[in-house]
Amino acid sequence: MPTRTPIGGLVLALVAGCGGAATPSPAPVAAPDHRPVVGDAPPAAAGLYADCLAQAIAARAIRHAHEDTTDLLLFTCDGEPARAFYDALATWSARIGSQFEHDGRTYRTTAPVKGTMFGVDYCATDATSYACVVTLNVGPFVTGGDGGGDGGDAAAAAP
Repeated sequence: MPTRTPIGGLVLALVAGCGGAATPSPAPVAAPDHRPVVGDAPPAAAGLYADCLAQAIAARAIRHAHEDTTDLLLFTCDGEPARAFYDALATWSARIGSQFEHDGRTYRTTAPVKGTMFGVDYCATDATSYACVVTLNVGPFVTGGDGGGDGGDAAAAAP
């Protein structure tokens, strides 16, 4: 009478488990949809972004930040546009838990900070001056694809 070895049983179980089951083919990759995105009328808070961006652009208060495969432009506004944005974030930041103190400044962010401030729009004050940083994800075109630029990073743009 033949004896079974544990390994022989395992091989037999694996072969039986395959039982002629076909290997599924990968799903076909859909062609990209190149239709432009159609937007709606902007919500009221969009005016805060517009005012901050307009001031930052007029003052050329723009920096570059790069992390992994993401390139951002950081637009920094101050004064009245920043104060209005900071004040408008009060209820929102309280709701999502995104107000914090750092280096003598009170920060309010538009999204919770996960790890670092990279890619997070925020406003900050030291109770005498206000500044906001709005990020724009621009992709590798801005550096010619080499991630170079001026070597700026998100910390360099902190108000």
